[in-house]
Amino acid sequence: MNPGVSLYGIIADLRREHPTPAATQTLDLVVAELGRTRDNLKEAVSKLDGKALPPGGKVVLDELVERAREEGVYDLDYGPDPYDKPPPEALDEATAGIGALLAISSLAAMALAVLAVVIGLRAILSTQ
Repeated sequence: MNPGVSLYGIIADLRREHPTPAATQTLDLVVAELGRTRDNLKEAVSKLDGKALPPGGKVVLDELVERAREEGVYDLDYGPDPYDKPPPEALDEATAGIGALLAISSLAAMALAVLAVVIGLRAILSTQ
């Protein structure tokens, strides 16, 4: 295993070695799936099994899988996605207090608006 070789390095090499539209389209499909699988080629290839590849694309895909296995980057696991669902944070007293003050001030503003409407309607109706 060469520690300097990455999955995307292998893909770049294949793009140079196979400058055909079919190879480019196939590798573009792989890169799109890698974005959805957090760079796990094994999962990306399994999701591509049901999709139609361009003519000649299967050969490039097989070569990518073979090289990735040789370099040890075929089945990478980076753990759970940290941006998917962040862990809940504890609510401290200061944040809760600020939230309570904002809620109270919003309710007070709404009450004053309702009071202004009621007083305005009374003034209009009493002049008629």
